[in-house]
This record gives sequence, structure tokens and C-alpha cells, in this order.
Amino acid sequence: MGVTRRQLLWAGTGIGAAGLLAACGGGDTSGGSPAPGAATGKPRTGGTLRVGALGRASAITRDPHGTQANESDYLVLALVFDTLTVPGARTNTAPRLAASWEPSADLKTWKFKIAKGAAFHDGTPVTAEDVVWSLKRLRATPSGAARLPGIQAGNITAQGADTVVVVSDYANAEFPLLTRFASFVMKKDTKDSELDKAPGTGPFKLDWFRGGNARLVRNDKWHGGTVHLDAVEVTMFETPQAMANALLAGQIDLASNVGAVAARTAGTRKDVQVLRRPNDMAMPIVMRTAEGSPFADARVREAMRLVVDRDAMVKQVLSGYGTVANDILGTGDPAFAKDIPQRTRDLAKAGRLLADAGFDLTKTYELVTTEDIAGLADSATLFANQAREAGIRIKVVKQESGAFWEKTWKTGDFYTTYWGTNDSVVFFASKTMVSEAGQNESGWNDPAFDASYRKVIGTADAAERAALLKELQQIEHDRSGYLLWGMADGIDLAAPKVRNLPALAGYGRVQLEGVWLS
Repeated sequence: MGVTRRQLLWAGTGIGAAGLLAACGGGDTSGGSPAPGAATGKPRTGGTLRVGALGRASAITRDPHGTQANESDYLVLALVFDTLTVPGARTNTAPRLAASWEPSADLKTWKFKIAKGAAFHDGTPVTAEDVVWSLKRLRATPSGAARLPGIQAGNITAQGADTVVVVSDYANAEFPLLTRFASFVMKKDTKDSELDKAPGTGPFKLDWFRGGNARLVRNDKWHGGTVHLDAVEVTMFETPQAMANALLAGQIDLASNVGAVAARTAGTRKDVQVLRRPNDMAMPIVMRTAEGSPFADARVREAMRLVVDRDAMVKQVLSGYGTVANDILGTGDPAFAKDIPQRTRDLAKAGRLLADAGFDLTKTYELVTTEDIAGLADSATLFANQAREAGIRIKVVKQESGAFWEKTWKTGDFYTTYWGTNDSVVFFASKTMVSEAGQNESGWNDPAFDASYRKVIGTADAAERAALLKELQQIEHDRSGYLLWGMADGIDLAAPKVRNLPALAGYGRVQLEGVWLS
């Protein structure tokens, strides 16, 4: 799903489909904003921030363009290497290594201007050739077509020393948004064997990396501004509970994306900050729409969406740390269609739809899930219990993480998935729902949806795009392969001394360059 699929799962912010063009001249220069009540007083320079992040030893990667299945890996990479753009606190897409960007009139050609003073950690200035090489390398990865949709490697070129030109196969007003999470820039011609020591351009330099844990030190010459911390130490934890325990014991200063259970535990502690990021993560149920699947009939998918008790799911699975959703991904989009009536539980209507579709109620259907994140398997179990009230027999099958992503994801008939992002409606459409999407999780092929998507991204006028976006969302609501019952809050725990933590959703929280310690 997303930048890579396992953990752009986590990446994101609340980005609007309308208004992106307003950021073409750059815009917000701070990629983050203070956490509630956490940034008072004058920033102090110095100190080491000890951060806990989730990961597994079997999934460790050092490749900025590889599949970052670990949050811990992505955190390290995001602090060492810069992307062209990042999520913004005041604009949808903010500058990072690219100081500005500008589209052609037909929205097919985008020019990115490299920030003045940008240099690699070894002192070498960043050139357009470095960016071009990096984007081509990214495009050549197995998920490159999804990371840079509509972009062919031959259509990425340099114009002078500081300008990168990217030509899309089709008009795409959203392209700068798509560069925020995976467009890490490396030195041209870096060999795979050199990744461990490859210099980045980010706010921190790698000191050491051992078994998933890392120490990063301040880059005093970072082009993006002042970095307050002397160092960041990243510790990888395999479970949220272990990470929360380390925070409560004073072994780390920040537990990233630690979950609702830890929030309840820490809620009464005055020596712990609980940062709650509303509408941060989606855990939809995926129903395969392709011919041959039990859910190929849109009436069956609609019935499944009518079976779920959304309020109960939010209360029990998320412990109340979340909100009910309406089967449309991208709830943080300013152009989100709130006027589409909220779907509620209706067992009688669900029964009629199943009967009309000839759905076999004598069979037992397997719902495959994993325990990758807290609550995911619980959501499958609760939904199965709710479906039983409609006469639908569902067996929950828990699959080991590696097997799930290799054997079930994108091919299974019925499974849970998760997105640790609340990105724009168009973002999700491009990644998971248009017929050619690289992470088309449900195998959905809907010509009307594809046509609506192309109209949206090919329209420069913000008001007109917002109107077109309503049509796109209506189609998704009515017949996509997703059952999105709710949105989970993102929750971080921090020691009292930690100041100015980013409040952006998803992977916006890895922008730690503005953090300081009191």
C-alpha cells in the first residue's frame, strides 16, 4: 500500500486534493508543528533524543528505495536522506530538498528546483543529476510504477545543475504530493554494496547502525535550517507493549505509534505526554472484486458493508481511540465528501442483497488477517461475530506476517489490511483503486472510476477539482472492494522533557529535526 506496501502503510498526512497547486512556489518551510502543549519557551540546543520504533530483525533494510517494512528503518532513512517534498503543517505539500516546483499548462511536465546550499554529508553539493539518478533508481524497483505513477524512467531529466524535469504520461496535478515519501535522494552511481555508508542530505548523519538500532548525529550544515538535538538514538522494538514499557521505565524518551492500549496505561501518569493524532490509521477489510471471487458481485460487497456495526468496532477494537468511517479512504482530505450519507448497519437490507446476488450462506468464508499491528486481528474476529448475525459464516485465519504479504496481499479474496496514513482521496485512488494501480488490493477494475480519477488529477482549477472529487468518492462508496469501518487515532508517548514533536499524521511524525529537549 503506498510508498512500499508495508509501510507507506504508515506514511501520510491529511492532504487535500484541492489546493495543491497553491504550493507550487514552495510554501510551508517547516514540515511539522508543535504537539499540543509541548512547545513552550526558547528551544535549547543539545541532548540526545532516544526514540523507540517498531520493527522486526527479519525485515531490516538499509536501502532508501527498498521495501521499508520496519518503522524503525523508515525513521532512520527519513532523518538521513531528504525527499523532494514532505507533508506540511500549513500547506498540503512542503519543500524539502526541492525548494519549489512548477507545472506546465497541461499538468504533464513538472520542474523541481533544488534547494540552495543542499549538500551531501560528505560536503558534495547536490546536483540535478543526483536527483535524476535517484528517481530513476526508485522507478526501477518492483514497486516503482506505484511510487511514481505515470512516470517512465526516460522522462526524468536534468535541466542545468539545479533543475529536475519530470514528464508524466498524463496530466497529474497531484504529482508533487507523490514525491513526499519515497523520493529519497542519494549520490549518483551509489553502489548497492555502499548503502551502509552512503551519505545523505538530511538533518542527521549516520553514526552507527547495528541490528536495527542506530545513532544519528546532527548535520550542522543542513540546508533546511537549525537542528537542535545533538543526536537521535533509534531503538527497534518488536511489539508496542515492549516499547511502551521502555518509555515508562525511562529507557527511551519517545515511543512512536505505540497504540491505544499503551495510551490507556499511560493516561494517568503525569510524567508522560500522550500525543493523540486523530484519524491516523485505516484498517479496512478488503473484498476481492475480480471474477471468480465470492465478492465479485457489488451487491455482496454492499451487504458486507451493511453488516458491520461500526460504533462497536471503534469502541471495542480501538478502545474508543478512533472514529467511524464511511468506506471512503482519505478521511483527512479537506475535500472529503462528508455529505455522502453515513452507511449504518442494516441486516435486513444486507440479507436481501445477498439473496438477490445468490450468495451461498451454507459455505464458510475465510477472512485472513495478521497481528502486525494492535487491533488488526481483533477487528477481523469482531466482524466475523457481527456477520454471523446476518447468517454469514466467517472463519478468521491468522497468518504469519511474511506469509501474509507474500501469499495473501493483493491476491486474497477476503483479508484485512492497514494504512497508517490519512492521505488525500486521490492518493489512495492512485495507489490502490484505479485499474492500473500497483497496489490494487481488491483487483478492482471500474472504468467509470478510472475516468473520474483522470478528470480529477487533470483539472487545475481547485473548485472544479473538488466537485469532480465528489463523484469519485461516490463511486468508491458504492462499489469498491473496501469496507472501511473506522479510523484509528495515532498515539505516541513522550517524556516531559521532549518539546516540539511534530503533530502531523502517519509518517509526518518522523520529521524530528525541530525537536528539542528542555
